Amino acid sequence: MAKDYYATLGVSRNASQDEIKRAYKELAKKYHPDLNKSRGAEERFKEINEAYSVLGDEKSRQQYDTFGTSEGFGGFHSGFQAGEGGFDFSDIFESFFGGFDSFGMGGRRRGPRKGADLHYELQIDLEDVFHGAEKTIAFEHYVRCERCKGLGGTNVEQCPNCNGRGVVQSTKRTIFGVFSTTTTCHKCRGEGAVVKDTCEQCGGEGRVVRERKLAVKIPRGIEDGMSIRINGEGEPGEKNAPHGDLYVLVMVKKHPLFERKKDDLFTAVPLSFVQAVFGDEIEVPTIDGKAKLRIPAGTQSETSFRLKGKGIHGLRTGAAGDEFVKVRVEVPTKLNKKQKEILEEYARHSDVSLQKGFFSKLRDAFGRGEK
Repeated sequence: MAKDYYATLGVSRNASQDEIKRAYKELAKKYHPDLNKSRGAEERFKEINEAYSVLGDEKSRQQYDTFGTSEGFGGFHSGFQAGEGGFDFSDIFESFFGGFDSFGMGGRRRGPRKGADLHYELQIDLEDVFHGAEKTIAFEHYVRCERCKGLGGTNVEQCPNCNGRGVVQSTKRTIFGVFSTTTTCHKCRGEGAVVKDTCEQCGGEGRVVRERKLAVKIPRGIEDGMSIRINGEGEPGEKNAPHGDLYVLVMVKKHPLFERKKDDLFTAVPLSFVQAVFGDEIEVPTIDGKAKLRIPAGTQSETSFRLKGKGIHGLRTGAAGDEFVKVRVEVPTKLNKKQKEILEEYARHSDVSLQKGFFSKLRDAFGRGEK
């Protein structure tokens, strides 16, 4: 049966492109093999990428909406790359029957395929988000074989099986008439040429595995879960076909002091009982240093103060968010005799002294007294 790409991404058939993109990002992050080690996660990740490769492009989505619900059309997008003029029906027929010469379309040589895309997960600190950064990543991937220049060997000659066409034809008689079908040549795999002397270094593949180091620029204000696309840094294609792309998935580490919400930062600092009563000027942390904060007399615990412009610079706007500092008044757990007397004197001259059992509660809160 045909694949329901809308169901794969969990969106309706009339979903907007933004909704499709948002659903893809959430699912890709959830099932990324580097993040999800459960059984079946990798296969699910491949299905999600396949669905987005169709629905994420308006032209291929239109083609899928037109033909993709009938049995047998699943996956047609891989051979259904329209040119400047639109549909290429020869690819459709070839995907079903190997091609129809009776329709006057003939067979087409399959060119070398573009290289696979690579995915890399990069963890960064919140400070990198604030300032922007450049990180060097290292990974193994395929590169073109230097010995054979990506050709797979030497003495390249025309394929004798298909005479350089990359396809072979056969005629079949059916109840509907005689059909001439075209299939990919098994000897040259559709390339129309074969290598007589296979390269020993790459085994005829035209590429070898090497370690790669690459500097990746992290833009200021990037958000957790976003991907950076680097064109042409994926694996090389077959026989000198174009490289794929590299997608760097950015994961922001949890910060010990700050929590980010959009472009604002949130933190909490302790405040002594005396500072809360009389007020004070305290020093509070910011993402790029420290700042002075004026605490008014009589400040209550859990009060929040705003430091304008001390948040994260937005990725798209460039405008800085704010920092919100919540103060938490710390109640002393040990009092000496003099401190207790002063506090009891305060209680006698205030409304709190009228409360029943105040001093017993006070002793419970601050200890049983000195022994």
